[in-house]
Amino acid sequence: MDRFTMSSSPHVRSAESTRRIMIDVIIALLPATVLGIYFFGLNALWTVLICVFTAVGVEALLQLLMKRKVTALDGSAALTGLLLALNLPPLATELLWIPFVGAAFGIAIVKQAFGGIGFNFLNPALAARAFLVMSWPAAMTTWTAPIRTIFASPIDITASASALEAMSGATPMASMNLGYANASYLDMSIGNIGGCIGETSAIALVLGGLYLVVRRVIDFRIPAVYIGTVALFTFVAGPEGFFTGDALYHILGGGLMIGAFYMATDYTTSPMSAKGKIIFAFGCGALTSIIRIWGGLPEGVSYSILLMNLVVPLLDRKFKPKLFGGGAAK
Repeated sequence: MDRFTMSSSPHVRSAESTRRIMIDVIIALLPATVLGIYFFGLNALWTVLICVFTAVGVEALLQLLMKRKVTALDGSAALTGLLLALNLPPLATELLWIPFVGAAFGIAIVKQAFGGIGFNFLNPALAARAFLVMSWPAAMTTWTAPIRTIFASPIDITASASALEAMSGATPMASMNLGYANASYLDMSIGNIGGCIGETSAIALVLGGLYLVVRRVIDFRIPAVYIGTVALFTFVAGPEGFFTGDALYHILGGGLMIGAFYMATDYTTSPMSAKGKIIFAFGCGALTSIIRIWGGLPEGVSYSILLMNLVVPLLDRKFKPKLFGGGAAK
C-alpha cells in the first residue's frame, strides 16, 4: 500500500546551505585576496585578518548577549569581514584600528541590529565602508602603489625621496576624473595599480565570479547587466562628446568587478525575481556611471549599490514570483 506524506511547502529542497554558499564566495575571493596581499604586503594581510576575526567575534558576542542562536561560524560574518577588507586601502600600521571599527559597525549596526542574516536591508560590508569614508576620509582615500608588481620591476621604497613619492598617487578612476589615464589595460587586469586591497586585479575577480556563476551561487544577470550598463553609459557619455568614452578603462579600473560579482549579488539585499534583478543591476550601473562621469567622487560603486539596496523592497513588491497551486489570478 502506497503512503503519502502531507506537509507544507516548500516541497522542493536543495542540499545547499548558508555555510556552503558562504564558503563558495570566500573561495571565489581567494585569488583577489592572495594577489592583494602579494601586491600590498603585510599591511594588507593584517587588514584582512583584523576584519575577518572582528566580524566573527562581534557576531558571536552579540548573539550570546541577545540570547540568540550563535551562527557566527556559518561563514556569513567571515565573508562580511573579508569583503570589507578587500574594499579598504592598505592602511598604515598605526591605522589598523580602522578595519576593527568598520567590521564591528557592519556586523553590529547594519546586520545584527536588524535581526541578523536575512534581515539587513543594506550590504553590511559596503555600509561599513561608507561609514569609514565619512568618518576618516583622509585615511580612506590615501592610496599607495603596489610594493610588488608582476611583469615590472618592484619599487624600492627605501632608495630615495622620489621613490617614496612614487608610492602614492591617484587610482585609475581618480586619474580619469582628473582627465587623464594613469594605468594600462594590462596593469589594471593584473593588479599593478593603486587602489583598495581586493579591487585591483580584474582577472582574479572575474575568475572568482565565473566560479560562482558555474556553481549557481549567483545569478549571472546582475553582473552582466551591471557591467554592460557601465560600459554603455561611459562609452556614450565620453569626455570629448558622444561615443568617445573609454568603456574598457571604466570596466577594469575601480571597484566595478568586485561590486558587480560579489556585492550587488548579495541574496538579502538584491531582488528575488529575474525582472527585479535586471532593473536593480541597471540602476546600479546607471548610478555608478553618473557618479563617475559627473559626480564629485571618482568612484561610485559602493554608493550606487547601497542606494539600489533601498529600492529592493519596491522591486520585490512589484515583481512577485508566480505562485503555483494558489488559484486563479485576479
